[in-house]
Amino acid sequence: MRTSSNPAFRNLPTAAARAPYAGFNQPHGGVPGYGAPQTAEGAADRPMTVDDVVLKTGASLGVTLLVGVITAIWAQSQVAANSMGAVTGAMIAGMLVGLVLALVITFKQMASGPMTLAYSAAEGVFLGAITGVFELLVPGIALQAVLATAAVFTVMLVVYKTGAIKVTPKLTKWIIGALGGALVLMLANLVLGLFGVNMGLRDGGPLAIIFSLVVIGIAAFSFLLDFDMADRMIREGVPAKWSWYVAFGLMVTLVWLYLEILRLLSYLNGSD
Repeated sequence: MRTSSNPAFRNLPTAAARAPYAGFNQPHGGVPGYGAPQTAEGAADRPMTVDDVVLKTGASLGVTLLVGVITAIWAQSQVAANSMGAVTGAMIAGMLVGLVLALVITFKQMASGPMTLAYSAAEGVFLGAITGVFELLVPGIALQAVLATAAVFTVMLVVYKTGAIKVTPKLTKWIIGALGGALVLMLANLVLGLFGVNMGLRDGGPLAIIFSLVVIGIAAFSFLLDFDMADRMIREGVPAKWSWYVAFGLMVTLVWLYLEILRLLSYLNGSD
């Protein structure tokens, strides 16, 4: 089985109800150090369907949107009251909680509805706080970012379903390599920025705009690998509860894409 660029989709259940789902156990794409999930109770579970994935992803996305909107409205009221510290605190708290939950779900391979929804809520707080501030600076930017994210997701889903771009091992390696390179550059930019060195990747200039476009492109292509992995899980008859894990993986990419689109729009509107 091919490895997705999304860490959440790597080394998925190799022992999930080995019979009758033994075909899902493939040696390709395993990541050393990832433990096999405990799925004995899923042996009698029905196979995953497309509807399961759609419903679980929709529920997760709905939680993020609801919490995000509430947090954004709250953040704007706090900024108006000169309480930016509270907004920053909420932003950091949401980011850290979301990160911890993502790491636990990914490395422990937890197909858990409560954990996935908790992650979605934490990301809602994080994105809502950021969006609320940007909305004050550039009215309408939140709706633009949401619509752009939805458009990219839809286009990539159509591209995958129509087979316009085939998910091949070569494409998989290219996307993973591009993702790794982008992460290295972002980390280097962050570290050097602490020492006053500006690489120009996040300052709103021409290079920053180009970099954001490249990152958005990588995130968009990552959807192809996510869709392919979910499709393979369905065809192999993985137990239905793992649709929560698929939903979590898709949410990781959606959050990343939205954040990068929001950043790009802020550059184009001169707010950064």
